[in-house]
Amino acid sequence: MPTSEDRPEERPETQAAPLSDAASKAAAAARIENQAKWVDLQVQQSIQRGEFDNLPGAGKPIKNLDRDHDPDWWVKQLVEREQIVVLPRSVQLRKDDAELDDLLDTQTTEDGARRIVEEFNERVIAARYGAPEGPPLITMPRDVDATVAAWRERRAARVEAARRRQATTPEKKRRWWQRR
Repeated sequence: MPTSEDRPEERPETQAAPLSDAASKAAAAARIENQAKWVDLQVQQSIQRGEFDNLPGAGKPIKNLDRDHDPDWWVKQLVEREQIVVLPRSVQLRKDDAELDDLLDTQTTEDGARRIVEEFNERVIAARYGAPEGPPLITMPRDVDATVAAWRERRAARVEAARRRQATTPEKKRRWWQRR
């Protein structure tokens, strides 16, 4: 069982008279020396108890130990681990423009489709007036009314195709326990 001498936070507090500057420096040095001994004692006891056995990575070389220190090492590891892709704004807008019609087709209301096109246009305009980064921005804002009209036509075609499929599919005979 560890004693209060093993744990400095459990030592009883004693009231001492104020020390001179030299005595206070000597006391601080003694505390630091004792603290190092205390830490070494705690490590030795942990080794004896086996708390350092079977740690992950035991017996393996430390990764990236031969590289120079990089202050952004944690960001690079996060990007690698989470597979984050960060594209320049112009490239991201090109990609979003190519995927915009598919995104609009997931919308069920005209207001939702119109809102998505307006948000896309706002991002394009902000990128045009902002500082250039990466490749040149060639993406243009879309005409909201024309894009929504095209969405309406695609939606009507999907609804008609679904009606035709339903009309050609024979209706299954319902069992007596199924509701209509």
